[in-house]
Amino acid sequence: MRKLIITEGLPCSGKSTTAKYIADTLDMKFIDEGSGDHPADYEFHAFISSKQLSDLKADEQTAVASCSEKKADGFIVPLEKFSGELFDKLLHYKIYDFLPWGTEKPLMLDKWREFTEKALSSPDGYVFNCVFLQNPMCETMMRFGFDTAASQKYIKEIYDIIRPLEPFVVYLKTDNIAAEIKKAVPERGEEWLTGVIDYHCGGEYGKSLDLSGFDGYISALEERQRRELDILRKLGIDNIVIDDIKSYSTEAYSEIISKLL
Repeated sequence: MRKLIITEGLPCSGKSTTAKYIADTLDMKFIDEGSGDHPADYEFHAFISSKQLSDLKADEQTAVASCSEKKADGFIVPLEKFSGELFDKLLHYKIYDFLPWGTEKPLMLDKWREFTEKALSSPDGYVFNCVFLQNPMCETMMRFGFDTAASQKYIKEIYDIIRPLEPFVVYLKTDNIAAEIKKAVPERGEEWLTGVIDYHCGGEYGKSLDLSGFDGYISALEERQRRELDILRKLGIDNIVIDDIKSYSTEAYSEIISKLL
C-alpha cells in the first residue's frame, strides 16, 4: 500500500494546491509546509547540545529542558514556546539556518526514521507538500553550496528510509519561472520576495556565482530545478513530472490520480 505521496517543485508551482487535491481525492492526510508540528520535518525548531545548554542561566536551562525533546547529545527545542532574551539565544541554534551540516544532517535523518516507523503502524496515508527535494536542496545547494552529487547522496539516504512507505513524487515543473514568481508577489508580498532573494543569493551557492537581485534569484531557481529533475531521474523513486500544471490543471489532476490508483 502506498502511504506517502510528495508534491515537489519550485516556489509558486502549485505544490500545495495539488497536494491538497490528491489528499482529498484519495482520502489521505494532507501535510503542508509551515503547518506547525510536521511529522517528518523541523519547521521552527532549534537544536542545542548539552554543552551549549549548560552555558545558559540555570532558570533558562530548566525552561528549555522542560518543554524540549531529548535527542542525541542535546535537545530539540520548539522555538514558538519562547520569547524575549531566551528566544534570541535559542534562535542561534535554529535548524535550517545556523547549525553546521554535520550536526543538522543526522537530526533530519532521524526525524525521517521516526516518521516512517509511525506511518508504517498507522492506518493513515500522507500527502506532503515538498520537504523531500525542496528542503534538502535549499540546504545542500543554496545554503552550503554542495554539488549535485552531494545533494543526491543525502536525498538518497532519505529515500532509503522512506522506501517501505512506497513513496511517490509528483514533480511540478515550471517553464517560465520568472513569470510565476512575479504573479505571486501581489499575494505573498514584497517582504517575501526580498527574503527569498536574500536567501538564494546570500548563501554559499549564490555567493560563489556572485548572484544578486531578482535575476540572481531566478538563476538559482533555474539551476535548482535542473538539479532536482536530474536527481529524481537517478533515484529510481516512482514519480510523475507535470509541466506547467496551472495551464491545464483538470487534465493534469486526472493524470496524476490515474498514476496513483
